[in-house]
Amino acid sequence: MRGPFLALSAASLIYFVAEGMTLPVLPVYVAGPLGSGDVALGLVFGAFSVTALALRPFVGQFADRRGRRPVLIGGAVLLVVTMLGHLLATSVELLIVMRLLLGASEAAFFVAALTMSSDLADEGHRGEALSLISVSLYAGIAIGPFIGEAVMGADRFWAVWVAAAALAGVAALAALRVPETRPVATADAAPEPPGRYRFIHPAGIVPGLIVLAGTWGMAGFFVFAKPYGEEMGMPAVAPLFLLYAGIVIAIRAVAPWAPDRYGGRRLGAVALVAIMAGLAVMGLVVSPIGLYIGTAVMALGVAFLPPAVLTMAQVGVPDLERGILFGTTSAFIEVGFGVGPVLLGLVAAASGYPMTFLVSAAIGTLGLVLLAGTSRRYPSPSARKASTSSS
Repeated sequence: MRGPFLALSAASLIYFVAEGMTLPVLPVYVAGPLGSGDVALGLVFGAFSVTALALRPFVGQFADRRGRRPVLIGGAVLLVVTMLGHLLATSVELLIVMRLLLGASEAAFFVAALTMSSDLADEGHRGEALSLISVSLYAGIAIGPFIGEAVMGADRFWAVWVAAAALAGVAALAALRVPETRPVATADAAPEPPGRYRFIHPAGIVPGLIVLAGTWGMAGFFVFAKPYGEEMGMPAVAPLFLLYAGIVIAIRAVAPWAPDRYGGRRLGAVALVAIMAGLAVMGLVVSPIGLYIGTAVMALGVAFLPPAVLTMAQVGVPDLERGILFGTTSAFIEVGFGVGPVLLGLVAAASGYPMTFLVSAAIGTLGLVLLAGTSRRYPSPSARKASTSSS
């Protein structure tokens, strides 16, 4: 919790507040001034994931070879440009271009923030650093929509774009306060020679698939909780999302040390079980109380899963490869949020909303199977200490 980490946390919070401001505004903007429907809205939101997924490994590679700081600052500056570009987005096509740029911006900023937070911590506190930096992300996404709606009023869309651009500029200024954290190359940890580029880190594939198994259910929850709740006669579902975000933020803020103390593999397994249990409750107990209980249980798992898996993924990976590792692993998050809702939508159309949650719970078992096969690759902290002592 020294100066550089606090500056990084501040930059992350402000960045994601700026991005979160657009979430409740875009549907109104597409339906109102642009006069388009649900298909166009789906394309606008989906465009973000295309570049975010495609570019994360590339920005991770750049961060390892050229430095994390330019990637962090560049992501924030690109957000300024993107938000101001919304002023010119007078058609769905132009708005999709802006969303593609937004995906590129977040790919750079998110990977750099994760990597730098881990760089700034020693080996016994990297899980804690990842948990704490993710609090900034969740808090920003939770706060931003309220600010966006307040600024928009009835139809002040231009004011939202300008305010978001201004906040992104503040995030860039805060990022300037973060020093370069890329480790200095040593004889036994030299960077790859010029000309050799690797955009997928092998050590990030299995952890990425484990995150995907849990993210799938999260994506389904975000998309189908509202229509599922309305089908059961719930007057509002916003409290569900507040409950979810509140539990995740509270746990990561109060117990950020859990991945380091219990080990990423062990905590990841517990987190997956909680996510699966919560989704199963939502699918089996078809009532508002079932939806609330399931949301709370799932949020317990979500609070621990990404920090635990990212902590686990770093075991045995050189510090100079951390950027591409996080770029590879985090790309699977975009896969979950991009592909999951589409396939689950087919399930909902064929079998109803409860089945989407049950299918998502079943997919979580794949993550447990993958974790079960990684005991040698990712031993528990106590086992690693015992091995070190015997050596």
